[in-house]
Amino acid sequence: MGRTQAPSKPQLDASLNPTATTVGEGAMQYLCLIYQDDNKLAALSDSELDSMVGGCIAWTEDIEQSGHHVLCAGLQSVHTAVTVRNRNGKVSATDGPFAETKEHLGGFTIIRARDLNEAIAIASKLPAAMTGSVEVRPLMKPDVDLTDALDRRVAAAIRRCTGEPLASNSGHSDRLPKSEATRAR
Repeated sequence: MGRTQAPSKPQLDASLNPTATTVGEGAMQYLCLIYQDDNKLAALSDSELDSMVGGCIAWTEDIEQSGHHVLCAGLQSVHTAVTVRNRNGKVSATDGPFAETKEHLGGFTIIRARDLNEAIAIASKLPAAMTGSVEVRPLMKPDVDLTDALDRRVAAAIRRCTGEPLASNSGHSDRLPKSEATRAR
């Protein structure tokens, strides 16, 4: 009897997945996760809430004009959330977010920045940071020199699945190309 051939590995389409594109094609991208305490938001007067939301809209317009904006979205209440798990083929869905915390993910923004310091400076101007918090994290890119061991393993798997070459250790991978660095300032 002949041996059956193992199925081929799945391939990611880099053109449809921006995290699979190389850093050389643009600035580093950072995810800004915006956490809010529902009790603090509910305690705001309508004018205070309008001021904060208006400030967030103005912030988004500012980063759009400066070339730092990629994508923004607010999220509906945690009461609409469902957490899905698949353990050994058994799927479970539970109401609400995974963690029981005071603050919940209320929205997110993806920005372009030269480096983490610039990303932090941009995120610190978001008015929602005054009542909640903003977590800033670099997006996973397969060609970036990574410091975390698990991140390196995941990036290697992305490269294997997409056929991307290994990251080069020459230069700083979280810096904008010179032409974009001028535009981003």
